[in-house]
Amino acid sequence: MSERIANAALQGKVMSAEEAAQFIDNGATVGMSGFTGAGYPKALPTAIAERAKKEHAAGNDYKINVLTGASTAPDCDGVLAEADAINYRAPYQSDPSMRKAINSAAMKYQDIHLSHMGMLVQQNFIDVDVAVIEAVRITEEGNVVPSSAVGNNVEYMDAADKIIIEINEWQSLELEGMHDIWEMPKLPNRVPIPITKPGDRIGTPYIEVDPEKIVAIVKTDEADRNAPFKPADEISEKIAGNFLDFLEAEVAAGRLSYDGYIMQSGVGNVPNAVMAGLLDSKFNNIQAYTEVIQDGMVDLIDSGKMTVASATSFSLSPEYAHKMNEEASNYREHIILRPQQISNHPEVIRRVGLIATNGMIESDIYGNINSTNVSGTRMMNGIGGSGDFTRNAYISSFISPSEAKDGKISTIVPFASHIDHTEHDAMVVITEYGYADLRGLAPRDRVAKMIAIAHPDYRAQLEEYYERALKGKALHTPHDLGTAFSFHINLAENGTMRLD
Repeated sequence: MSERIANAALQGKVMSAEEAAQFIDNGATVGMSGFTGAGYPKALPTAIAERAKKEHAAGNDYKINVLTGASTAPDCDGVLAEADAINYRAPYQSDPSMRKAINSAAMKYQDIHLSHMGMLVQQNFIDVDVAVIEAVRITEEGNVVPSSAVGNNVEYMDAADKIIIEINEWQSLELEGMHDIWEMPKLPNRVPIPITKPGDRIGTPYIEVDPEKIVAIVKTDEADRNAPFKPADEISEKIAGNFLDFLEAEVAAGRLSYDGYIMQSGVGNVPNAVMAGLLDSKFNNIQAYTEVIQDGMVDLIDSGKMTVASATSFSLSPEYAHKMNEEASNYREHIILRPQQISNHPEVIRRVGLIATNGMIESDIYGNINSTNVSGTRMMNGIGGSGDFTRNAYISSFISPSEAKDGKISTIVPFASHIDHTEHDAMVVITEYGYADLRGLAPRDRVAKMIAIAHPDYRAQLEEYYERALKGKALHTPHDLGTAFSFHINLAENGTMRLD
């Protein structure tokens, strides 16, 4: 362990997770590492959950506020939610137990743009009492080498009064050198972020920390939550093909070159299928300035198609996580992990000119996108970083199958039940039936393009809705609100799309 904790003074602070949990008081705000199931603390959440259960059994209050980079895992978000140990959670989650607690009002949740979370902490708007951070190792000087995610670690450790480090021996020591830690100066001393290309390195491979703030170190040897991706099905492959058709159209129009594609991709099976499609495409020298490194990006790097990928975290299958651990020294020549305030910063996104691709719950016929709330009120996961990239991308696109719930629900709807990305920001929507390029179109000119990519079973209903809306007096963006609301009531109550 001396290799993992090179600072001699800190070796005496190694203790159990149960002992370390005593530093976290009722009502504390805890900033945890972790982003898309990578780099999150593996031991402290369970220890905190067990403490909460004991305190509740004794009739005592015990709840904490939890901030992370993004989603974590069942052994972090899940155990804390099940123990009723969280009062407030931000900025993003994806755990079923936590989702249930949020939607039943047993837990408060704030959905925040991922690029804003660290900024709110830096502004001292949110006070962090304790930072719980997973690391590969601690250097001789007491600085911290992050593990498979950087997230908001920098801001949380800067702001916290106390820091608890989990040293995870499952994480490869060869990850050291992959990170590029650069901290945004506080106002009024902001400067331009000196990144002009995705591969630019501007910081240090570690996070500078005051060793006096480290109150406990906990040893772990546990894998990240690395869920396997589903094999690409016919629908995913069609969506990937339509996305590539769109890219080819951009090349034909002179707006993109085969060696100039810079990508951002959301997380999931469909985005991963899109990256698989790029393997056999004409595109080379692909670069990524994004949030997460997925299996498909690793394949693109292995093939030589992708030269560099900049992100804040991994989101890998178990097979690829093992591969990354085994070959980290090779991949760190192509992969850069940054703080998420930098990976998701609007300034850099706009400057590098990337094409953003994210998933959605639904889009309405005018191109307003719902990424977060089923039927407008039931939180799914959160907006994540899609807003950061959509508003600032060179081209923003959304991809989704045309229907959900085994065909009971259309993902192209008359009026989005909740809007995360307005028609002003969404440029292209893609399903297995094609792509709708909405750029340069007035709202009414978008409708036919959107209905054309809807599932055939729902096109007649969408056309009927639009014809009703055209009978109104306001015709810039025609809506029949009574019909739109009844549609969403039917969806919420019956799980089916029906116009009354």
